[in-house]
Amino acid sequence: MFAVLKTGGKQYKVQSGDVLRVEKLAADAGEKVQFNEILMVGSTIGAPLVEGAGVQAEVIDQIKGEKLIHYVKRRRKHSSQRKKGHRQQLTLLRITDILEKGAEKTGVKAAVGAGSVASTAAAAPKKAAAPKKAAAKAEAPAAAAGADDLKKLSGVGPALEKKLNAAGVTSFAQIAAWSEADIAEFDEKLSFKGRIEREGWVEQAKELAK
Repeated sequence: MFAVLKTGGKQYKVQSGDVLRVEKLAADAGEKVQFNEILMVGSTIGAPLVEGAGVQAEVIDQIKGEKLIHYVKRRRKHSSQRKKGHRQQLTLLRITDILEKGAEKTGVKAAVGAGSVASTAAAAPKKAAAPKKAAAKAEAPAAAAGADDLKKLSGVGPALEKKLNAAGVTSFAQIAAWSEADIAEFDEKLSFKGRIEREGWVEQAKELAK
């Protein structure tokens, strides 16, 4: 029997025993995880998901994908170009069981992307810090005073600044310290589509942070 599962924004057709590479999951080698977003099991098609279905897998290892080359050319402000490499972080796993029903009762750890866990951790302090409206209003000026105006970066408007703040990025110093892996992670997580390198945010942030 086969199933079609969804993870990391992609769909995979799998059956028991298949070895699969997916977007990095928050799990260690040897752990068992369960995918609960199942679009199809055998001849049963979900609407959009199949209720009660699940696919269980064992994590073999955390790996990196093939090296991808990013060619960045800046035309407006910097008149420069450079070539960079990036290797996507992936999770290698083996499909062990396909469940048509009762997946919610197994107690197996849900397969969650590593990026989702980081976003949840960043958002948790905000929820805990606002038990009362009065307290939130009192703390707002202090929070605003400690944050940089990220709209000074090329191509960043109020909407993008809000996205960055929601991901825990509030200062030029943070952006200036980004590594290639950080740039790739934020580019994918926030759907910037190469904007970070195209606009040269890291270089601009280094100047603005002085």
